[in-house]
Amino acid sequence: MPPQLKKQDYKKDATGPLSGVRVVDLSRLFAGNALTQILADFGAEVIKIEPPAGDTLRGWRTEGVSTHWKVFGRNKKSLCLELRKERAREILLEMVPSAQIFVESFRPGRLEMMGLGPEELFKRNPSLVIVRISGWGQDGPYAQRPGFGTVIEGITGFASMNGFADREPVLPPIYLADAFAGVYGVSGVMVALREVEMNGGRGQVIDLPLLDPLFTMLGPQAAQYQLTGKVKQRTGNRSTNAAPRNAYLCKDGLYVCLSASIQGMTERLLRAIGQEALIDDPRFKDNTARVENAEQLDEIIGAFIAKRTQEENVAFFEKAEITIGPIYDISQIIEDPHFIEREVLADYPDAETGTFPMHPVVPRLQGTPGAIRSPAPNIGQHNRELLEEVGVDDEAYAQLIADGVTREGELRNS
Repeated sequence: MPPQLKKQDYKKDATGPLSGVRVVDLSRLFAGNALTQILADFGAEVIKIEPPAGDTLRGWRTEGVSTHWKVFGRNKKSLCLELRKERAREILLEMVPSAQIFVESFRPGRLEMMGLGPEELFKRNPSLVIVRISGWGQDGPYAQRPGFGTVIEGITGFASMNGFADREPVLPPIYLADAFAGVYGVSGVMVALREVEMNGGRGQVIDLPLLDPLFTMLGPQAAQYQLTGKVKQRTGNRSTNAAPRNAYLCKDGLYVCLSASIQGMTERLLRAIGQEALIDDPRFKDNTARVENAEQLDEIIGAFIAKRTQEENVAFFEKAEITIGPIYDISQIIEDPHFIEREVLADYPDAETGTFPMHPVVPRLQGTPGAIRSPAPNIGQHNRELLEEVGVDDEAYAQLIADGVTREGELRNS
């Protein structure tokens, strides 16, 4: 019987280093939700402002379950406000003085059209850190274009570099541009908060397009083009900087990934597979030569690996101190002892599905760790708690529902 994921309960009373920081989050889809999920994991009070239909991320469903929302909505509170209603916008502005961070992902200019632009927000809270997520940035020729991650992954050059030379460019199967923007956004928020809290600074706007973080992570491609006049071609799983490095097919139809980009490791590899004579071969004697002759080197290594299963290859090369790993799919991941022991995945209680596997709080701080304190909320789950703060009593609340300013969803996860 395969090992089981560890069972965890929600640490309802846990605090974190961002305890006392309030975040008002108007963002939709992935980048903003990833950003505020990290802040929430470390103790920030994230108030998710949702329209009556809910955040768009709720619509990403598997077998009817909002799997993405359950992961990236965790530790948050939900306040339902129909921002097309003037009263909803008034309520939002009444909440701004109590917040330290404000996150939005509307098309540039839309926030101003609603009377919620930075100038208006700063009037109510001069210390506010405002994160403006968009596809292309708040200015520039493309600012008003739709900016989903797919388009950004194409225009930054990522897709043109990804895949095999004899096939079409490959877009990532995950929300790569959004994920980078979310992580970069957290670092930007922390820098801006430090300016406010430590240096007596005023609040400021963080212009966070999906474009910049992903392009930054692609490295010196512009410099390489300037120096060579050549456009970097797709090389599949090979590296243009070091060899050997590739994915190799095993006897059982599974794959391993191997990298021996240090000279000493390459020499150990060739000895281990019985090819010691190739160490002094001009084709493979140093990294530059190996990169130029990577196809021939891969054929030699691949022939050795093809005679063994994935498990046998990992054991063999690990014993020889060669960097190798299995290429897993999720069915293997959930049974891997390292993932289980370190709780890279753990099962949390879920009222809808029984249990729900989630990743841990990242990064792992030893002194002031974050925690998963609560499941993702349902639409409007925290309406009454939050609206009471701005003077909305029971009668006024009933009127807000009647006027379509707010609504409450089923409390499935409460």
